[in-house]
Amino acid sequence: MTHSPSPIPDRLAALRQALVRHDLAAVLVPSSDPHLSEYLPERWQGRVHFSGFTGSMGTLVVTRDRAAVFADSRYWTQAEAELAGTTVELVKIPTGAATHPIDWLTATLSPSQTLAVDAAVLGLAAAQMLAGALQRHGIGLRTDLDLMAEAWPERPGLPAAPVREHLAPHAAVPRAERLAAVRAGLARHRASHHLVSTVDDIAWITSLRGADVDYNPVFLAHLLIGPQRATLFVAAGKVDAALAARLAADGIDLADYAEAAPALAALPADAVLLVDPKRITLGLREAVPAVVPVVEAINPSTLAKSRKTPAEAAFIREAMEKDGAAMCRFYAWLEAALGREAISELTIDERLTAERAREDGFVSLSFPTIAGFNANGAMPHYRATPESFAEISTPDGLVAEGLLLIDSGAQYLGGTTDITRVWPIGTPSAAQKADFTRVLKGTMALSRARFPAGTLSPHLDTLARAPLWEAGLDFGHGTGHGVGYFLNVHEGPQSISRAMPDASMAMHPGMITSVEPGLYRDGRWGIRIENLVLNISVGHPDEFGEYLAFETLTLCPIDSRCLELSLLRADELQWLNDYHAEVRRRLAPRLDGAALDWLLRRTEPV
Repeated sequence: MTHSPSPIPDRLAALRQALVRHDLAAVLVPSSDPHLSEYLPERWQGRVHFSGFTGSMGTLVVTRDRAAVFADSRYWTQAEAELAGTTVELVKIPTGAATHPIDWLTATLSPSQTLAVDAAVLGLAAAQMLAGALQRHGIGLRTDLDLMAEAWPERPGLPAAPVREHLAPHAAVPRAERLAAVRAGLARHRASHHLVSTVDDIAWITSLRGADVDYNPVFLAHLLIGPQRATLFVAAGKVDAALAARLAADGIDLADYAEAAPALAALPADAVLLVDPKRITLGLREAVPAVVPVVEAINPSTLAKSRKTPAEAAFIREAMEKDGAAMCRFYAWLEAALGREAISELTIDERLTAERAREDGFVSLSFPTIAGFNANGAMPHYRATPESFAEISTPDGLVAEGLLLIDSGAQYLGGTTDITRVWPIGTPSAAQKADFTRVLKGTMALSRARFPAGTLSPHLDTLARAPLWEAGLDFGHGTGHGVGYFLNVHEGPQSISRAMPDASMAMHPGMITSVEPGLYRDGRWGIRIENLVLNISVGHPDEFGEYLAFETLTLCPIDSRCLELSLLRADELQWLNDYHAEVRRRLAPRLDGAALDWLLRRTEPV
């Protein structure tokens, strides 16, 4: 079988021609757009276009004679495969090492040489860090060029999907109330105006949703909030007349997407603008007149939307029941079909998505399904493709043996889900059972935690790692991320990880976070057990203040066939049995037939 030559060298050649035209030594291409989104519209997938690396995170640097992708351990195996034959090298960096490309650039470029990066997609905080490092080494920086526009003639345009309203009862808080809450946040900073560019914040404030970005129900826009009115900068034709009238009645006017920067430039001299340096680009910050004072602080909406209301929490619990029922139907089919049907990692994605789509209120997946069998499961962000996937079963009775990791989730009108389970295909080995049980011990240790309200979320990370550390084991990704309410599956500000804590990461009632320790044996298997949890208050002792605990929201059995019981304490077995009793109680009324039988079998007490 012959393979077509990679188009990447020709694309890099076009980019290098642009470097020569502008007398530049290098260009930095971040995985970013003008809204600093995680999942990017095709127009801003320059790193993918010019390198071939499709991972969800990574940075590309192209010089006149070298090209390098910087990626952490979650993507190393994937990157090595995708970069083969492209002339692009992989630079392996520790997870979270955001400054590594900067260190590489300052070591590679000479003083007086110049680096280009497009200010329109460069975060303000990142720009401040980059500019300082380059200046210390005498390296120039140009941010006024969009080299992708020159080197990518067939570059896609802006997405055109319509904007829709998130309606009651699922949208439980009126947008006027949310605007008032944001303005109260501005008042605390003595600011009169506020620019919001992060699309999930805008969707939350306006109670609008869209389909401009895969998996996240958001739309491309900027929002400038003033003392009395707010302006939503969105492409023409995306908001129909009736919705525009309702927005206007709530104090939100419409303007063209391209007018955001000119509107900032036209701010009056007596304005005081609040911007979040982690959530605004350098390009927009530079549009602000020098006479306008700027306050840098976290978006008030980022903090507010992380704290779900009791009404939202109730809808999320319902969404978890729908999601759990879909999972049970899928797993009942999977176990019955082994050896009777052709099953691959691709089949799993298709069937699981179809089961979720049967549920009322289903909108889309919340991220690309990760179905990784054996060695593929050892890549935390693996994704099967038609060109490369593992076979699990054939119709003539052949069934492969090993561990199947499935990380998946969905967007429902009443919530966002994200769950990972590992299932044995055949009989798990003693080593696999030991690994699985230690990961589960980490999931349970964090899930059972109690801690003071206001605890910085990264400080909880060691609770999930401790059972693995005891055996000299670890994993290279964060333990937990915030989750939105029918919004982004990855949401801040909280992060249970090794991130450097800051005050915005404090844990408060109503926050939803994933708990997902893992263990990865390169070339053999991967294990991750993930539930979503809700911060709930567990009392207000006068002497020591408010304490929080986690309510586990996710409802799906954890396969007891993978357990090494000798590694579990009695209290851990009790937690697992109590969890399975709750899963059975909540999901059984939604199931019948083979799916109900499967649920009852998989939730038997251990």
